[in-house]
Amino acid sequence: KTLEAPWDVSFDPEWGGPEDTVFNALKSWTEFDNRGIKFYSGDATYRKSFTVTREELEDNRVFIDLGNVQELASVRLNGNDPGVQWKSPFRMDVTDAVKAGENNLEVEVTNLWPNRLIGDSKVPEDERYTQTNVTKFDAEDSEKYMRKSGLLGPVKVIYAKNLVVSKDK
Repeated sequence: KTLEAPWDVSFDPEWGGPEDTVFNALKSWTEFDNRGIKFYSGDATYRKSFTVTREELEDNRVFIDLGNVQELASVRLNGNDPGVQWKSPFRMDVTDAVKAGENNLEVEVTNLWPNRLIGDSKVPEDERYTQTNVTKFDAEDSEKYMRKSGLLGPVKVIYAKNLVVSKDK
C-alpha cells in the first residue's frame, strides 16, 4: 500500500526552513521554489497517518519501505522507534509498532551540507546561515552541484505472510 501525499513537513526555521508546510508530492527539496526548502540542509520531519485493518495484520509481518531517501532517515511509528536507515534499501520491520486502526508515521530525514553552502553563496554575508572557509560552492554556476535531498519515496506499507517451513517431507 503506497502512502500518497499530502505529507506534513517541518523544517528547523533557525536554518532557514519553514516550520510547517505541506508537500503535495514527495520530491527533492532542490525542486522547490521556496529558498528555505531548496537550499535547506539539516533535519526535516515528514508526518503521515494511515489506516491498517485487522485483516492486513493477521499472520503478517509489516514493513515500511521509504523508497528513495537522500541521505539518512530516522523513523517513528506510533511513538515507537524502529530505527535509523542510512543506506538502501530504506526498509524496516515495524510489526511490533503497527496497530489496527490509525497509525502515525514520522520520518526525520537529514541531508548533506552542500545545498546550504550553495544557497548562502548567493546572498550577502549578513544573510547567510553558515560561516565557513569552504568556498568550492561559491561559483556563479554552483547550483548545478545541488544534491537531491529529502524523502523522495514512494513510501509503502508492505505486508508479508508469516510462513512456517517444515523440514519434514
